[in-house]
Amino acid sequence: MTGDATAAIETRGLTKRFGSHAAVSGIDVTVPRGAVFGFLGPNGSGKTTTIRMMLGLAAPTSGTIRVLGHDMPRELHSVLPRVGALVEGPGFYPYLSGAANLRRLDTADRFAPSATRRARVERALERVGLTHAARKKVHAYSLGMKQRLGIANALLTPRELLVLDEPTNGLDPQGTREVRNLIRSLAAEGTTIFVSSHLLAEVEQVCTHAAIMSAGELVAQGTLDELRGVGRSELRLLTPDAGLAIHVLGSFGLSAETTDAADGSALVTATLLGQTAEPDALVAALVGGGVRVRGFSIERPSLEDRFVALTGEGFDVVQ
Repeated sequence: MTGDATAAIETRGLTKRFGSHAAVSGIDVTVPRGAVFGFLGPNGSGKTTTIRMMLGLAAPTSGTIRVLGHDMPRELHSVLPRVGALVEGPGFYPYLSGAANLRRLDTADRFAPSATRRARVERALERVGLTHAARKKVHAYSLGMKQRLGIANALLTPRELLVLDEPTNGLDPQGTREVRNLIRSLAAEGTTIFVSSHLLAEVEQVCTHAAIMSAGELVAQGTLDELRGVGRSELRLLTPDAGLAIHVLGSFGLSAETTDAADGSALVTATLLGQTAEPDALVAALVGGGVRVRGFSIERPSLEDRFVALTGEGFDVVQ
């Protein structure tokens, strides 16, 4: 497979079947290098199966995968030292401390330099906010603390690509903010981040790109603006001068509709495609044209709106 040199991850026709059931069906995903890429979908949509194939933890039934320019799983040993991952929740020795768990895991990594092990463990714990719990046994950790320890494990050595499956699972709001800031700081350093999540608000705050899965199929991918359908938003104007407002908006090439509202006003709506005009310019033109503006807003679709439109379901659906 000849891949895209600008892609950190690239799949073509990736398929995974379990008997007659296609858990993943012919998906083409492209993750640009340096992106924070959100991988979205309801429970059972094929996200974790896809991640497992990307990391060589499961063999595809058909299709191809390239990670950091290498074919997977054929070139697995060239890829894995450059990738940090947290998949399906962290697993640790419960009666060892957090620091001892990380040292043990680092020892098992033949590519990790032993001379810097202790310093790297301390640094990883600091980055995820667990310095205070470094010597506490993991069985006493909360779910959120275990999740952060799993991220710390993925950060023990410098990584070009970080794959995080539900990284904020079990975290309180403060922990969620810390992980969000950590992802931003890693991305600023040039690390490509691939995040599987069901928290749309979190994805919208940290991701540059995203893909949406539904029933094993890829239904959309692109930048967040592309997925939201930027270029398609709705102008909403409350005014008693509906006819005049429609005339003014028409001068911008907008076709408006009206519905009755309270206090003798009308709600005038129009679909905006592309950069029709800046909101300030629209309001200035309306007022200059004698339109009494009692309310004005431009409603842009959210990522959640797009998700529901594409999948017709919420994140609690198990297939």
